[in-house]
Order: sequence, then C-alpha cells, then structure tokens
Amino acid sequence: MVTVSPSWAYALQLPHDPRAPGIARATLRTVLATHGLGGLVPTAELLAAELLTNAHRHTRGPYALRLRAAGPGRLRIGVWDSDPTVPPGFGPGSEPARAAPDAECGRGLELVRACAEEWGAHVLREPGASKGGKLLWAECGGAGG
Repeated sequence: MVTVSPSWAYALQLPHDPRAPGIARATLRTVLATHGLGGLVPTAELLAAELLTNAHRHTRGPYALRLRAAGPGRLRIGVWDSDPTVPPGFGPGSEPARAAPDAECGRGLELVRACAEEWGAHVLREPGASKGGKLLWAECGGAGG
C-alpha cells in the first residue's frame, strides 16, 4: 500500500527587527528536519536568507516567511513584504541588476536565481491598498536541489 504524505504549509510573521531573519532561518531548519528534508537545508537556508534580507533592507514594515511542500522532496520558500515593487530579475522577462565588482551588497537576488530551480514574484494588490505588497518565492529540491 502506497502512502501519500499530506501537503503542508507554514507562515511566520516577522517584525521589522534585525534579529528576525535569523529567527526565520532557525524556523526553516526545524520545519525541514520535521518533514525529513534536512538535505535541503544548505540551499533552502541560502534562498531564505537572501529573500528575507531583501525584505528587511528594502521595506520598513513587517514581513513574513512562508514555507510549503512543492511536491515530493521539494520546498517553496516565499517571503512577503508590504512593498508591491518587484525587484529587477524577478519580474517576467527581467534581468537582475548587476552589482559592481567591488560592491558590498546587491548580489542576493542573483544568488537566488543561480541556486533555485524556479523563482518568481506575485504582486498581491494594487499599490496603496492595505495588506498588499508582493511575494517573492523560490523552489529547491527534487532533481536539482
């Protein structure tokens, strides 16, 4: 008899606090261990760290980490924030902005695109609407992760 694992999803609301990304990464590790996906930790933690840091650095309000099963052995990591502007490189057909060779930041979304099997963005409501913003997401696991 074949058993099917039930799908699962988690959301962690985070305040605009410099400790929040670390708390979110610890939660990610716990969720992956609980669901037998410990092998995804290095890639998933990198993806989550870059998306969380982007939300923390470029917005002033709260943000959230969303985790869900995306198929057998696959994980979708989403980070919501209140700014509806999709950064270059995550919109359809757009290329990420290139950081200068000596820049100390600006490579996070390039890393996400390089390490994730799939990625994308969803604008959740029109600008100015309450509880709008965007969700940047990335997937890992399966054949490539």
